[in-house]
Amino acid sequence: MIRTAASLAAALTLMAAPAFAQAPAGAVTTAAEGVEAEVIQWRRHLHANPELGFAEVQTAAFVAQHLREMGIEVREGVGRTGVVGVLRGTGSGPQHVVALRADMDALPVLEATGLPFASTATGTYQGQTVPVAHACGHDAHVAMLLGAAKVLSGMKDQFSGTIVFVFQPAEEGAPPGEPMGGAKLMIQDGALEDPKVEAIFGLHVVPGRPGSVFYRPQGFMAASDRVDITLKGRQTHGAWPWRGIDVVAVAGQVISTVNTLTARTIDPTTTPTVFTIATVNAGVRYNIIPEEATMSGTLRTFDVAQRDDLVRRAEAAIDHIAEAYGATAEFGVRQNAALVFNNEELSAWLAPVLTEVAGEGNVNPATPPTTVAEDFSYFQNEIPGVFYHLGGTADGVDPATAAPNHSPQFDVNEDVLVLGVKTHALSALRFLERP
Repeated sequence: MIRTAASLAAALTLMAAPAFAQAPAGAVTTAAEGVEAEVIQWRRHLHANPELGFAEVQTAAFVAQHLREMGIEVREGVGRTGVVGVLRGTGSGPQHVVALRADMDALPVLEATGLPFASTATGTYQGQTVPVAHACGHDAHVAMLLGAAKVLSGMKDQFSGTIVFVFQPAEEGAPPGEPMGGAKLMIQDGALEDPKVEAIFGLHVVPGRPGSVFYRPQGFMAASDRVDITLKGRQTHGAWPWRGIDVVAVAGQVISTVNTLTARTIDPTTTPTVFTIATVNAGVRYNIIPEEATMSGTLRTFDVAQRDDLVRRAEAAIDHIAEAYGATAEFGVRQNAALVFNNEELSAWLAPVLTEVAGEGNVNPATPPTTVAEDFSYFQNEIPGVFYHLGGTADGVDPATAAPNHSPQFDVNEDVLVLGVKTHALSALRFLERP
């Protein structure tokens, strides 16, 4: 990921003295405010009609239709249900290419916001019919990027170069049975090629003061691994545990050991690490010790070598626990998202750009890392990029007590949507204005 920094740094150092006129931030602000009502309308439509990962058929059609109406070139079916829009400036100047990204998928969550446009949709997840809701703000992401596309399409005679709009499916991870999630699949299908993208920017609404923008250089959001453990013993009567092999007892020891490994062998002040066992499934009757127990969990890390070492030690420890009881263990790890690594030079360059539209005191480019994950990281593995957060808590509500992303009560303060349109649009314009 750092390999791209040196080449980008040389170009970014020239930005202090641009060779040609910059688009005024005021023009972007005025244009964004002009589409604000439409962006809110789009967000509400998307919120009421959510779709799960790789099932975003109607969402993708909605996006493609609006992009075409803006005069933007459209490629559909990129990464299964992904959409790519290409806007070519007609002004004179450098011919850089920059990308802006939004994710489209919803979650298997029963919405409890009470909004008049709350979701009543259902979908299929793991073979079951489940409620579906935009409990992570992706409806807002799509609406803001569409708003930026409309702003920028109306300014194409004021910039040179090309802007690529990436509307990505399946950010929440590969659905069961799928080999990869949306970002990887879009990259595989050429989302960053033809035209070849030089840098990419993305944002995410999260609990935070309305109007605030925050991120950090280098490791910002954790790498995420799914962990699956299967324990096999020997079934027996609950009254005679010694006549079988008690996998429930083994599972208890495994959970305790995983928690201890994380808490007692890693310095949390240097590399935050979370290893959570979140599901335990075993047995069907109160007085039968079952033959098998399965567990699953998540591992969040910021250091690749440390992650690999922890996985190695956890697998060895679990094997030893199972062996002590006479059981066997199978241990599997699958990455859901790589580390969100914000290019250092691009991160430093972006702060004053964001301040132009967010205002002084509203941009924090040195926020602490967060253990939630994002597959935007895979785009950053290919090209330099910066991912930032947009505070979207309701007015007068303490962000610390606001419903978090993935909660049934999660909602987005619609007053901040226009700021997301502005940050998207100006970051693209300023990048294209590089000498």
